[in-house]
Amino acid sequence: MPAGTPAPYRDREQPPRTRVEDLLSRMTLREKAGLLFHTMVMISPDGAWVSDKDQAPAAPPHTMIDALAMNHFSVLGSASPRQMAERHNELQSMAADTRLGIPVTLSTDPRHAFSDNPGAAMMAGPFSQWPESLGLAAVRDADLVRRFADTVRREYLAVGLRVALHPQIDLPTEPRWARVGGTFGEDADLTSRLVSAYIAGLHGPGGTLGKDSVAAMVKHFPGGGPQKDGEDPHFAYGREQVYPGRRFDYHLAPFRAAIAAGATQMMPYYGMPVGTQYEEIGFGFNKGIISGLLREQLGFDGIVCTDWGLISDTEFMGQSMPARAWGAEHLSEAERVHRALEAGVDQFGGEHRPELVVELVQSGSVTEDRIDASVRRLLSEKFRLGLFDERRYVDPDAAEETVGAAGFRAEGARAQRRAVTVLKNDGQLLPCSGRPRLYAEGVLPQAAAEYADLVDDPAQADLAVLRIDAPYEPRTGMFEQFFHAGRLEFAPDRLGEILSLLDRVPTVVAIHLDRPAVIPEIAGRARALIGLFGAEDRALLDVLFGRARPEGRLPFQLPRSMEEVIAGRPDVPQESSNPVFPFGHGLGIDG
Repeated sequence: MPAGTPAPYRDREQPPRTRVEDLLSRMTLREKAGLLFHTMVMISPDGAWVSDKDQAPAAPPHTMIDALAMNHFSVLGSASPRQMAERHNELQSMAADTRLGIPVTLSTDPRHAFSDNPGAAMMAGPFSQWPESLGLAAVRDADLVRRFADTVRREYLAVGLRVALHPQIDLPTEPRWARVGGTFGEDADLTSRLVSAYIAGLHGPGGTLGKDSVAAMVKHFPGGGPQKDGEDPHFAYGREQVYPGRRFDYHLAPFRAAIAAGATQMMPYYGMPVGTQYEEIGFGFNKGIISGLLREQLGFDGIVCTDWGLISDTEFMGQSMPARAWGAEHLSEAERVHRALEAGVDQFGGEHRPELVVELVQSGSVTEDRIDASVRRLLSEKFRLGLFDERRYVDPDAAEETVGAAGFRAEGARAQRRAVTVLKNDGQLLPCSGRPRLYAEGVLPQAAAEYADLVDDPAQADLAVLRIDAPYEPRTGMFEQFFHAGRLEFAPDRLGEILSLLDRVPTVVAIHLDRPAVIPEIAGRARALIGLFGAEDRALLDVLFGRARPEGRLPFQLPRSMEEVIAGRPDVPQESSNPVFPFGHGLGIDG
């Protein structure tokens, strides 16, 4: 090659396949192994990388880039848009100084709504704030979903986030499951329609993945909804997925739609299928699921990345977390990596153990050709995203202008109002007129005072507004506390307090439904009942006082009793024969 001529992989005039093969031929086994690991880096509110071993979820970024040859990272935490852009550029500079200069790919869990769970989603912070996925499903407008995802794309691009660890397209047919809130609800047709729009928005103009796109890592294949007893497989007591109704294919339908829409990355869930044709081992180790079903039957040739923490035991937020190696607990760490590679996995989420891959190849347990197959997929994605060329760095000034821009915030606020779901409006109580004397609980006083005259005693009120969260059973572990699981009914004492207020004054109950709730008594005695799926107080109050028109309809049933929930089949949708409110219920309000 003449002096001064760039290597083919650095030459943007070369076709991507040529660039991938040239780069692959130059990589050592250690560099290939580093590509197969995708773990966390954490940014603090003051914009610094968290590297303290007692707080950071993995090794310091420079260690993972330099010593471990890694370049895929999921960003936890948040700072200003400028600081996030600067930290991204800092990582890219570190990567550019390595032997081959392979650029970093940064990913993130959802950041545009109200959820706050370090294992699933983050509060919007500086980003525009929209309803949760359930709220988008409640509106049932595919074009709204596309515009939302396009906004996500623009804001992510501005700070260098190139892979969305979403959408979550599981069908929560077990209403107790703690991950219901991140889904589009229990209907396969609705979810299939919305995921297609979501991927189109993330891909941007042109529709296919390119330099102005954010790649979607769709999850959790082949559908994580049918959890036994509704328990989540982040934890050992939730390791089993069951299909007593034989509806495995029903849960698969949205993933077929995602593949047809051009999804390039897929995340299997932690759970292990029980009582199906497939081996009873976690999906990330399951060759029949990944190679047989996903790759051979469905034709998916994109990246398969495991959910976080399948290989190594760890500690997170002070809680001991065994590897989620369900069905493979007896295997060593190296054997687990071997089993996942054999199943068809390309990348290990939440892990930074490339030495295990090197050990497997050097021992002859895994061929280097097998590693090359995954490396090709991972490099191809980086080239498609333009990371080797104009998209390696971002502009901090543009990040400040783009993230949380007024137009994005305004559309998010309108979507919050559209997603409000009116379940009951007895005697046309709503919309309220004038300035009633209002008793409010769970609503910021400064917000409510813009609409009504506040009183401290329900006996003095013309109307009460009670804003509450759906019930759940608190768990003991610090990390577990973020997962709302267990029974769907209020404890007797709390239910008594609520009903006492409803009996004293005409009351609007607004309940945030991150899961279905069993509330027949509240539904019977409230004058009005509102379902919320991510809404600030002013969004709710605008609807109650006729300043905004709600359009929401339930994305799942509200069951009548815990007895029918317990007796239900976890894989079967809309199973209640007499729900308090059926799937699709929503009244709207005539202003």
